[in-house]
Amino acid sequence: MKRKLFALALTATMVLGLAACGGSDSSSAAAPAAGGAESSAAGGAEMTSEWAPSGTVSIVVPAGAGGDTDLTARTFAQYAKELTGVDFIVVNANGASGSVASNQVLQSANDGMTFLYGHTLVNVANIAGITDFNYTAFTLGPTFAKNPAQGLYVNAEKYADLNAFIEAAKAAPGQLKAATEVGAYTYYELLAFEKAAGIDLDLVDAGSNSDKITAMLSGQIDLMPGAYLNCKEYIEAGQFVCIGAPTAEAYEITPDVPVLKEEGIDLVYPDCDYSFYFPADTDPAIIAYYDELVAKVLEDPDAQKALTDLPVMPYYLTSEESAANEETMYNTIKEIADSLA
Repeated sequence: MKRKLFALALTATMVLGLAACGGSDSSSAAAPAAGGAESSAAGGAEMTSEWAPSGTVSIVVPAGAGGDTDLTARTFAQYAKELTGVDFIVVNANGASGSVASNQVLQSANDGMTFLYGHTLVNVANIAGITDFNYTAFTLGPTFAKNPAQGLYVNAEKYADLNAFIEAAKAAPGQLKAATEVGAYTYYELLAFEKAAGIDLDLVDAGSNSDKITAMLSGQIDLMPGAYLNCKEYIEAGQFVCIGAPTAEAYEITPDVPVLKEEGIDLVYPDCDYSFYFPADTDPAIIAYYDELVAKVLEDPDAQKALTDLPVMPYYLTSEESAANEETMYNTIKEIADSLA
């Protein structure tokens, strides 16, 4: 396994308008409190599930405010409230590769009033040895949205394209810096990219996405994986170039992102599928409520548009389908980790 992960001293310069997947810890409401747990918003569809929330629901997000995980959670919170009248509050609990948020939820009552929202970070933290549990420690709920696997971005002033970056990396083995976080989703993505491209990079722990982008703009790092919604403004401004994404195919929501396979790099990495994770042994009636609620939210054209405007893809899986998908993602990343150990 890669052994070189150093803390990167970042400049104090703040990037205006920055969208971050993981920033500073914070908690904030997605909408003002109103309505009862079993009420239905005007014009909204009636819920048929046997169970309903008895008060405000906490959505624990393992990232700071402003990035893809946080923004999709807030989108769900907004439209779920409009549909049901229930208040859904986003609680940002960043830190320790998602284990702060994971442990907070695992220690919560399994009454449906608190759940973890995110992608496969739970599994990556386990594979990296940060936690002793993976997705099986939770009761899986439905999946709400999909973000393509994170693209690889470089500073446009340094590298014109993938070939230019690979040539520079081969000319200076172990010297080009690539930003990640210890035990994070991007860590194994970068290890797999090194192997597929036949290069050796200096992996640095650069903190949150906002920190990574700041470091990229200042020239302190050479490469960063990132969600398209966090980087598109820098592409449009000519500051960043996406040299490729490890997706199985091209996606309409990422028009400026080439596919690594089509560029000759044989690498496909799991997408970011945003799912609900409940404390263990949560009642099936509670899970059925959220299965129905997520499906109904995603039937709303306004909710669909809110996601695609981010841009993120509306993507519904039932709780049962989510559990199967989670197993596949866990095994895929573990195979990558094991092959590079």
